[in-house]
Amino acid sequence: MTEFRSVVAETGQPHGELLKADGLADVAEACAKADAAFDTYRATDRETRAAFLERIAEAILGVGDALIEAAITESGLPRARLEGERGRTVGQLRMFADVVRKGQWQQLRIDPALPDRQPLPRPDLRLRMIPVGPVAVFGASNFPLAFSTAGGDTASALAAGCPVVVKGHPAHPVTGALVAGAISKAVAACGLPEGVFQHLAGPSNDLGASLVQDPRIMAVGFTGSRSGGLALARLAQSRAAPIPVYAEMSSINPVLLLPEALRARGEALGGAFVGSLTMGAGQFCTNPGLILAVEGEGLEAFIAAATGAVTGASPQTMLTTGIRDAYARGVATLSGCPGVEMLAAGEQGDATHGGAVLFQTTAEAFLANKAMGHEVFGASSIIVRCKDEAELARILSGLEGQLTATLHMDEADEAMASRLLPLLERKVGRILANGWPTGVEVCHAMVHGGPFPATSDPRTTSVGSLAIDRFLRPVSYQNIAQEVLPEELRDAALADGAPRLIDGKLTLGSGPIAGAVEV
Repeated sequence: MTEFRSVVAETGQPHGELLKADGLADVAEACAKADAAFDTYRATDRETRAAFLERIAEAILGVGDALIEAAITESGLPRARLEGERGRTVGQLRMFADVVRKGQWQQLRIDPALPDRQPLPRPDLRLRMIPVGPVAVFGASNFPLAFSTAGGDTASALAAGCPVVVKGHPAHPVTGALVAGAISKAVAACGLPEGVFQHLAGPSNDLGASLVQDPRIMAVGFTGSRSGGLALARLAQSRAAPIPVYAEMSSINPVLLLPEALRARGEALGGAFVGSLTMGAGQFCTNPGLILAVEGEGLEAFIAAATGAVTGASPQTMLTTGIRDAYARGVATLSGCPGVEMLAAGEQGDATHGGAVLFQTTAEAFLANKAMGHEVFGASSIIVRCKDEAELARILSGLEGQLTATLHMDEADEAMASRLLPLLERKVGRILANGWPTGVEVCHAMVHGGPFPATSDPRTTSVGSLAIDRFLRPVSYQNIAQEVLPEELRDAALADGAPRLIDGKLTLGSGPIAGAVEV
């Protein structure tokens, strides 16, 4: 049996007891249990499934301060951040419970038979969304709670009716085990099969590769590096029956400082920018890694304020020594790019700590070197000085896909913003104004996704209620007898309040078959 140790993020030193590392046989067993549990779990009614999600939330809270202490040790993140992250984890589970109860995710559609239609009759057609099957979820390093064992991918897959096999992140095995124990407790308390949730731990990449390649896994959720996400996608596509990988990977999240806003409040924007840049040691997928500004009044004030804030920023503990090393390499790469000037660097710290770094360049130099547009995971950002709006638009046109884009704008900037908006829509999943991208609200209208390489599938989101759609697929039933139809598609079930599209009309209640309440 292979064993490994948890590591203290602050020092990079191992601590605690030896932990069992799962092997390939454990992967096969977990997938077999998930597959065996699938039909039972997917048949649960909306109330049972919603109550299960709520029970998970309560069980996580029931772990108490031991969970926060473990996460502090293994991630180096501060208590307030992790307590907030626990609240977000619990909140998104409860949100999905509400989504499940309301039933809209089923996308029920009924087109009643038209036997007298000419020239051909129409058959009775009914549609619902069903879960795709067991889902593999990979825990994220930068969110040990909200994007990991019980994070958004797990919550949305369970809400869809899919058993989940989690590959815990090796940087926080104790945290992951505590959360996994809480979920398993909820599984047992709700009388569900053990295979509804399985947790695998260990540092080996072979563990994750084997999980993705197991034929019983039907989809994958991943948050992490571009190289990791693409490696999993290649494995998934090489299977005899390829499966989707929903990977959230790489983004530098451009921030556009429009002229009037920059003129009016350049200094204030500079300080606020660095606050967002250095939050959590810059280890957010929505970190503002690119500032685009047209030369003019206010830009020098922005740069002066940002430079001072970066210089005074203290180094922070990074998640792992590997992430710290990668950050140092990324900073060195930017430093070596022709036309790039380092404006400021805070104290960089030791092998486990990283400090903020700020660069500047011209639009011409940025357009000539694609390396400047690659993500540096940490508190590093580059200001690009543009001659005019046309040059700024050229940079946006050449950018890779992004999770976010931010417009800092005043009323006098609205015409320019309107011209840029269609271009931004082609590049990002979320466009925000007069704020900072670090901070992703868990709600119905949120998109945490975007064109490649921000994600592997720009049609989806990993945050918000639409995340459930990734783990569902449509099935249509033609001329199926009432007694054979799935219960929610039978005429007798039409009064349960779930929304349905009946003959093209959105209805609640019994619908036109027995008296419609049209929405």
